[in-house]
Amino acid sequence: MKFNQWTLALAAGGVVSLASAVRADEKPMSQVLTAVSQTTLSGYVSTSLIWKPGTSNAGIPGRAFDAPASKHDGFNLDVVSLMLAKPLSDDGWAAGYTAQLWFGPDAVGFNTSAPSLAGAGGDLTVKQAYVELRVPIGNGIDVKLGHFNYIGGYEVPDSGDDLNYSRSYAWTLEPASHTGLLASYKVSDALSLAVGIANSYNNGINWRAARFNGTPLGTAADESEKTYMGQIALTAPESFGFLKGATLSATAVNGLNNPSGSGGSVLSAGRFGCYQIGGTMPTPVQGLSVGASYDYMDGPPLAFAAPNKAGYANAATLYTSYQATEKLKLNGRAEYTSATKGFWYAPGTSGNEKLLGLTGTLDYALWANVVSRLEARWDHSLNADQPFGGTAAAPGGQKNVVTLALNLIYKF
Repeated sequence: MKFNQWTLALAAGGVVSLASAVRADEKPMSQVLTAVSQTTLSGYVSTSLIWKPGTSNAGIPGRAFDAPASKHDGFNLDVVSLMLAKPLSDDGWAAGYTAQLWFGPDAVGFNTSAPSLAGAGGDLTVKQAYVELRVPIGNGIDVKLGHFNYIGGYEVPDSGDDLNYSRSYAWTLEPASHTGLLASYKVSDALSLAVGIANSYNNGINWRAARFNGTPLGTAADESEKTYMGQIALTAPESFGFLKGATLSATAVNGLNNPSGSGGSVLSAGRFGCYQIGGTMPTPVQGLSVGASYDYMDGPPLAFAAPNKAGYANAATLYTSYQATEKLKLNGRAEYTSATKGFWYAPGTSGNEKLLGLTGTLDYALWANVVSRLEARWDHSLNADQPFGGTAAAPGGQKNVVTLALNLIYKF
């Protein structure tokens, strides 16, 4: 072991012993190894094959991740996710952290404020990064400070944790993430609460809010104008019989947006609200569970909506999941959305937009640690508009669109 000259001089003069210097040197290293040993590394690699029958190459309105024309009719790397985390222990003053990085095409749009990594719109982003602390009051208050995912929603950003490969209309209209402070408290096994405050309604890391009616438009909000969020979640106890484990939650987020989230348009800066209720429920049929959610989003006049008309969108979604065998799972989703004219696609000839989506997913666990699934999805316009088909330069022309997908995800 090497010692610096100052340590050797002190040892030669009898001020310290080399043994004590060794112990002093080992202690910091021991502390580092202890901290590192509590950190977990996890992640996944998601790939897909998407076929959109027909010759058109336009994107599909109302969809996320599988919608871009660049992913159709070919093979895709979707995203690589790496997560370092130290979960909270049971100690009273426990501390931990989470840091999740996304690499690949699905990261585009989330990288909004990290030019040193990949630039805005790049394919490398910090998806989540926060410090987590427990305050030993009552059953313990868990606090997150940093950048975290939207607290509500039936579906989550990591596709492998969802029932279906493609995302719903509801997922697309919900906020994706926030930079802020979130406090969660488990009142009992049946009741959990969460409240939070964030810089802005939309997902840019460290973004600040802006007002629609500022002078000039899109000027920064007052320092007290933040985004507020809350959630209440219920879980059915064992006394509910076959309904044991059923969940019901309600989430609300309201705050000022940042215009950078919509191509820099100041017309997209203003106060938005997203309100969601959803739940899951087992059934008397073994292996069969059902779920439902309803989302409503409103906001100021939007750059992509009809002129001088407040933007809104709502989505109602039904889910089913049937574990047919140990390895085979069948998942279904039916969804409906209506929205302001111009919300989901370039304004058509009809009034409010109305879309229907039906999705069927066959999930078969053939390989260990691999999510392997086939999916078929049909989207349909319920009014006179024809938003599907056409070309990227001139979308439109069809009332229906069908996509078929193979999705393989390796989790580690």
